[in-house]
Amino acid sequence: MTSRDRPLSPHLQIYRWQWTMLLSIVHRMTGVALSVGTLLLVWWLVAVAMGPQTYATVQAFMSHWFGRLILLGFTWALFYHLSNGIRHLFWDAGRGYELSTGYGSAWLVVIASIVLTGLAWLAGYGII
Repeated sequence: MTSRDRPLSPHLQIYRWQWTMLLSIVHRMTGVALSVGTLLLVWWLVAVAMGPQTYATVQAFMSHWFGRLILLGFTWALFYHLSNGIRHLFWDAGRGYELSTGYGSAWLVVIASIVLTGLAWLAGYGII
């Protein structure tokens, strides 16, 4: 059998988009976002160590609307990645492979990530 006789692997133009496919892609994207977002944490920690003036500069960026938007996205990515990681742990244990369970757990991941993000921000502002 030559390489020309072998079937081609399916690609995104052949697959029909599904909810679980989207969640898998978002899981990978949030992993990358968390890695990049950790640089913000390092920047903040270095600023604390460098003194009040440097810390004030970082704090001014973080308290600007754009900085808060980045922090909100980082918080959501953290809770999404955590929730979906727990879902994957259940799969590793051999549970949740049924189609209805898979879709239900996918919705649970999305809802949990939004609710946990909201609760974290409310707690951060001292509202709860």
